[in-house]
Amino acid sequence: MAKLKQSQSQKQALSPSQVLSASILQLNMTSLEQKILDELEKNPILDQNEPEVENDSQTEVDESVDFDEDPNEYEPANIYEKSEGKDFDGAIPQRLDFIDGLIVQLDEQDFTDWERSIAEEILWNLDDRGYLAIEPVLIGDRYDCDEEKVLRILKKVQKLDPLGIAALDLQNCLLIQAKGADKNELILKILSDHFQDFVNNRYEQLQKKLSLSKEDLSIILEQIKKLNPRPGEGKLDANVEVLIPDLILIQTNESWKIVVNDSWMPELSLNENYSNMLDQTDVSSDTKKYLKEKFNSANWFIEAIQQRRKTLVSVMSAIINRQYLFFKDGAGELQPMKLQDIANDIKMDISTISRSTRGKYVETPYGTFELKSFFSEGYRLDSGDTISTKTIKQLLKSLIDNEDKNSPLTDTEIAKKLKNEGYPVARRTVAKYRENLQFPIAKLRRELIH
Repeated sequence: MAKLKQSQSQKQALSPSQVLSASILQLNMTSLEQKILDELEKNPILDQNEPEVENDSQTEVDESVDFDEDPNEYEPANIYEKSEGKDFDGAIPQRLDFIDGLIVQLDEQDFTDWERSIAEEILWNLDDRGYLAIEPVLIGDRYDCDEEKVLRILKKVQKLDPLGIAALDLQNCLLIQAKGADKNELILKILSDHFQDFVNNRYEQLQKKLSLSKEDLSIILEQIKKLNPRPGEGKLDANVEVLIPDLILIQTNESWKIVVNDSWMPELSLNENYSNMLDQTDVSSDTKKYLKEKFNSANWFIEAIQQRRKTLVSVMSAIINRQYLFFKDGAGELQPMKLQDIANDIKMDISTISRSTRGKYVETPYGTFELKSFFSEGYRLDSGDTISTKTIKQLLKSLIDNEDKNSPLTDTEIAKKLKNEGYPVARRTVAKYRENLQFPIAKLRRELIH
């Protein structure tokens, strides 16, 4: 048994270079530039090369993608308007890096190196609300462990400031804060056992179930409403002051050239003077040890940046091949595509694809898109065809937007209408998509109007 545990531990451990490469890949262009500047200050081995040529604004990667597939049709994802100008000089927003601040807090937790890597993985996968944007089981796959181990580490991460960070959903977020603030038992009971009554404003039912007066319930609800449902809001927003695309697509006949937009960043090399000191006999062993550590760190850093370029190009190339119609028809229709599809195509793990697409943007002739906007789950119709869940959500939104405001559609009625249009969606699925679109139930939609 001890031998098995030892073997598992060895398999789970990530080398310092792997950890660094993963963290560099996660960064967008703005954060990467700041990271490079910080590293240049910290590591004397790193040198900044002076650019020899000034007539080119991007680093071209000779990666042309031909249209060699004809996938099923699908609808476009979120489109971000192109920036007014093309001046990407890399202005860095003057704001505290929220993720880095959270990572510093991990020092206060009793983590092993392996647990610390998972904790950082969790933090790098927060959405703009501060919620965990990836299933814990996928993180477990990345680190070759079961979901339960990830969840145990997640609970420790959720103790960071602000409370509620890395929550799995709204209920989890509010419960974390309520427990951390030592809220009374009734608040915890409402959030844990009667959450649907609370979020759907079924206050009379809450009164009956908890045997509370209207006044007492009102006091409790006011305390709950003081909790923060979006602890990451304003701190994890990908739309920073200057939107710098990580990639630029240039169309050439029937193919696409993928350009990594990083040539304006400092080009790094190793300091030759310090390198020569390693061969000198009059240099102390302690100094040589220090220099070797810094050389290793500098080499890993340079390799991580180079690997980032290669990975982004590989991911973008795979996206183009799968989203043939979108790029062929000028921001045309997309087909269902999951992170796992791209991971399989380029033989990388799914967490690498997640890092490559989160907060990364590509400029195309049709506008600027976040890479993650090209992904969507598929929904299989009775005919056997597959469409995007985004298509279903768009149809659902259209039905609600155009419904009789005096008699809003119930989830069951919406499901029937979708079925009549050829989309046999279950009522539970309708409810899920409606909540994702932030529409309340039919009763509340009617009440909101009057």
